[in-house]
Amino acid sequence: MKSYKLFLIILGLFLVNCKTNQEPAPKFQHDIKMGPTPWTSESFELEEEDFTFAIISDLNGGERKGVYSTAVSQINRLDPTFVLSVGDLIDGGTEDSLQLAKEWDSFDARTSKLNMPFFYLGGNHDLTNPRMREFWKNRFGPRYYHFVYEDVLFLMMDSEDYTEKRMLEIYHARAEALKIINGDIEGDYEDSEYFNMPERRLGGMSEDQLLYFKNVLNQYPSVKWTFVLMHKPLWRREDDKGLGQLETVLSNRNYTVLNGHLHSFSHRIRNNMDYMILGTTGGSQKLGDSLAFDHITLVRMAQKPIITHLKMDGILNEAGKVPY
Repeated sequence: MKSYKLFLIILGLFLVNCKTNQEPAPKFQHDIKMGPTPWTSESFELEEEDFTFAIISDLNGGERKGVYSTAVSQINRLDPTFVLSVGDLIDGGTEDSLQLAKEWDSFDARTSKLNMPFFYLGGNHDLTNPRMREFWKNRFGPRYYHFVYEDVLFLMMDSEDYTEKRMLEIYHARAEALKIINGDIEGDYEDSEYFNMPERRLGGMSEDQLLYFKNVLNQYPSVKWTFVLMHKPLWRREDDKGLGQLETVLSNRNYTVLNGHLHSFSHRIRNNMDYMILGTTGGSQKLGDSLAFDHITLVRMAQKPIITHLKMDGILNEAGKVPY
């Protein structure tokens, strides 16, 4: 009897071993034994570890109601790992703390409906004056920062990085220009001091921020890819307040630059890398501009980024309608 029980145990172990040594079922299976097949190939992409993230662009500079809330619903359906922004998240432009709290509460309430993490980045509407800068610090922490996810480095830059004196000069010049636009005072907007300030179009970066990101890049010399996000196109500014010095440090790695601010999409190759100005995700649009459209940018990060710009009016639910 003992010998028979021992035999059953050994047989069971043998069968289990045979089962575990079996080759896994092939990924692609069919029942056509011979002749032509109704598909082009049986060579499928090798499985690889990757992740996706989404980017939203300008809400403000004339926010159109309901667009951003729709984008949140659409992003949830796309289910990226996280969401990034390139600034202009509130209307701002005020020193009224109660008004700022109201605007940020509104934005945060809509953003809280995302099913994944969201990373803030400030634009000129979010960081218009020293009081708004302090409000940001108390609510969100640093204005520029970095993080690494799955060996991919993200540089989140502040393109409104001026001395307090210069920030106030820009703020007051902007207030004067708005009076011209609104007809409160006479004048030509294009002749105004604000219109001709390089910061209006291109932003600026401090020496401290430059040194911070130089140190970050030195800390992570061999990541798989680096993404550089900002609101205004610092890379278009050619003096020492622009991106040039940092581009020199970036030159020995793969990277992608994305910004917003202009409310019109464009792409170019610069330093053999992709530089993109995003359109809008609810901000104002210039009539007749075919590249002024609402979109969500979706990036699949495999060995290199696969970047897809999805127009919001084409992201539909199971009923074939734009989800709200």
